[in-house]
Amino acid sequence: MWVLSGSEPEGGSFAFRIKPGTIKTIGRATRADFVMDAALVSRVHCRLEAREDALEVIDLRSTNGTYVNDKRVARARLGNGDRLKVGRVELSVQKGS
Repeated sequence: MWVLSGSEPEGGSFAFRIKPGTIKTIGRATRADFVMDAALVSRVHCRLEAREDALEVIDLRSTNGTYVNDKRVARARLGNGDRLKVGRVELSVQKGS
């Protein structure tokens, strides 16, 4: 399982859990699997594809881009300890058990 955790500007924290073999989307719209109502997040911003050994992020033509470790990406492989930035929200990637 993969865990993406972050904090909200108003305080508080959140976590998304993704099991290997699943595909999830992040965005502002209610149709996204993980809804993030935050500045600069597109309606359906990016897609996450989870495998046992890696988590891949694919930008879905978002207006403000998807970043991995401060580098803008169209598609990237995420590993334990990487940082995923969607809009102004930064998520820490951890490989869970």
